[in-house]
Amino acid sequence: MKAIVHVGLKPGVLDPQGKAVADSLGRMGFNEVSGARIGKVIELDLDGVSQAEAEARVKDMCEKLLANTVIESYRVELVD
Repeated sequence: MKAIVHVGLKPGVLDPQGKAVADSLGRMGFNEVSGARIGKVIELDLDGVSQAEAEARVKDMCEKLLANTVIESYRVELVD
C-alpha cells in the first residue's frame, strides 16, 4: 500500500517562495497567474498494515515529523 501525503501552508501563513514563483511566472508572460502556494508531496510505501491502521499510523507520522502542524496542514491519500 502507498500513502501519499500532501503538505501545504495553512491559509493566512505567508509563502515567500510561492510569491516568488507567482512573480516570476508573471514576468515570463504567464499573466493569468495571480498567486501560488508551494507545498510538498511525500510518498510512503507501507507493508503489513490494514487500511485503517495505515491511516492512523500515517496521521501519527504527519503529526510527529512530516508536517509542522502549527503552520502547515496535510491530507493523506491511501492507494492500494
